[in-house]
Amino acid sequence: MAISRLILTATLCATLSAGITTAGITNGQDRPVFSAKSDLVVLHVTVKDKKGKYVTDLPEDAFAVSEDGHRQTIRFFAAEDSPVTVGLLIDSSSSMLPNRERVIAAATAFAESSHPDDELFALAFNETVQAALPPDGPFTSSAVALRRAVTRVIHPRGRTALFDAIAAGLEYVGHGRHERKVLVVVSDGGDNASRLTFEDVLTKAEASNVFIYTMAVVDPLERDANPKLLRKIARATGGEAFAPANNAKIASVLQRIARDIRHGYTIGYVSSNETRDGSFRKTRVTVQTRDRRALVVRTREGYLADTLSPPAPEADPATAQGQAARD
Repeated sequence: MAISRLILTATLCATLSAGITTAGITNGQDRPVFSAKSDLVVLHVTVKDKKGKYVTDLPEDAFAVSEDGHRQTIRFFAAEDSPVTVGLLIDSSSSMLPNRERVIAAATAFAESSHPDDELFALAFNETVQAALPPDGPFTSSAVALRRAVTRVIHPRGRTALFDAIAAGLEYVGHGRHERKVLVVVSDGGDNASRLTFEDVLTKAEASNVFIYTMAVVDPLERDANPKLLRKIARATGGEAFAPANNAKIASVLQRIARDIRHGYTIGYVSSNETRDGSFRKTRVTVQTRDRRALVVRTREGYLADTLSPPAPEADPATAQGQAARD
């Protein structure tokens, strides 16, 4: 089961050469796999001291990775402020109407705080999911372009298909060229229109290499709001959940998330467990410095291993891009 960064890079390039093919929302019947093209388990790790300050100068040998209690060999390590592929999933249902302008401004502030070479995209969702950027330019590094695109597609109305939107985001972000992949979900956590269940989308998230942050924007009168659900999916992927008490802080929270993304480590390993049974495998990262200072380490709880089932066929690039918005 040998793997190298060269193999991984070649796989990413092959994916890009095929173009973006967002297949839209599936029926949730097929169990997703951890990686269709690579055996590399990727962990995004954030380290802070007891005062909450980022610790960004640690060497590779300060880290230890275990899977189900068994020590793993680190094959890939990156500590620099490297670009990521990141998508904003923005609730555009009727419950978000009072905060439309705040959310658009916050998305712009997020983009301005991100790495200048990040690949950015946005999906707006109510009972359908719509890509903000066009098929011939599915990613951007421009805060101006992102603001223009988000303004065009966010018109709050209708019900909420949060689970379908996260599934679409997981598929979309997978076509980015950067190794680190992140989703940022802005919603109240309610769902009353998805075809997928929460268990479906949690399984998809656990079967991915994607880091998910969430921000709960809650109307006190909204009965369907469920910020606890957002916390659960963020925790499962190693992200972080936020719930600003005052909606005026939406922009500052998204800027904080942008900073958090830029202050992490990326660690990759090939599991010593070669069994392909689709089981959930617990991961743990520990850090030990020479001065043995107390540190707080955050990463994903685990992942779903690959299975021996053949991957589903790719969707036709000519028809797949707009499927999420039509379904």
